[in-house]
Amino acid sequence: MRYTKAEAKAHAQATMTGIWAAALMPFDDQLRIDEDGFRENVRHWTQDLGIQGLFISGKQGEFYAMTLEERKRSFELAVEATGTHAQTIMSCSDQNMDVAIELARHAEMCGADYIVVHAPLLHFTKEQDETLLRYYRTIAASVDIGIALWSHPDSGYLMSPDLCNRLADIDNVVAIKYSVPRDMYAELTTLASDRIHVSTSAEHEWLDNIIELDWKLYLCSSPPFLIQTANDRRMHDYTEAALAGRIDEARAISTTLQPVRDALMGTRPAEKPHAHQKYWQELLGQVGGRVRAPMLELTDDEKAVTRAAFEQCGLQV
Repeated sequence: MRYTKAEAKAHAQATMTGIWAAALMPFDDQLRIDEDGFRENVRHWTQDLGIQGLFISGKQGEFYAMTLEERKRSFELAVEATGTHAQTIMSCSDQNMDVAIELARHAEMCGADYIVVHAPLLHFTKEQDETLLRYYRTIAASVDIGIALWSHPDSGYLMSPDLCNRLADIDNVVAIKYSVPRDMYAELTTLASDRIHVSTSAEHEWLDNIIELDWKLYLCSSPPFLIQTANDRRMHDYTEAALAGRIDEARAISTTLQPVRDALMGTRPAEKPHAHQKYWQELLGQVGGRVRAPMLELTDDEKAVTRAAFEQCGLQV
């Protein structure tokens, strides 16, 4: 790693910045990982689009449908494919803590920059905060690599700002992807931004969070490679303008992306987010591929609706 455990927070504050994207994992017609397709996507995302970090094998990457060995292989592929062009953060989330720690150690060994571990499902527990403190402290004590927390509704609860503030004291906790209402992540920013990056995955809130909360990190979702092309990097452009203090310019650029956002989100069937995003990737010339069970594929009619919206949204392919 490029830093020691004691240096993790300072290293992240200095370098874990800009736009990071949550990678989709392409599967071929036999539902195997399309390694060449993934490599080409990573090259495009990091070199053509200038994305500064990749979140590997998270929910977007269908980690729950992959074997442990496939998850480890995805880490290796990502480190190899990004090279010096971007950083990586590997999802080590798992209901089994031993598996999470095994994945964390593999990420550390293969050269990842950081890991992310989402809040687990909890059963038959009342001392929730103390359980979560022990959970994250145990994982953090097992590795030196910087850790990002992740709290989202899929866990069945949300970690409170006060709890996250306590977790921010752990030496190698460096960030949180906080998929919560804005008042909660704004509160945590006030409490803990001196020790960790606070971020959320909503692209439509990113600009306001740069301006109003002084955020430096977008962590992260798929829009960075779904609403941009090599010839149309408006998310990158409004981000750079905002970070440089050119607020009016940033707002003007961001506003022009609304038809693209509407087309992307307005055609997405609620129960088919992965298949829809992969089809959108293919329309962009990226490698999309199939989804694994239990995720559902798009119908031909759904593809036709998506293609029509894509062609009219104004994205310069």
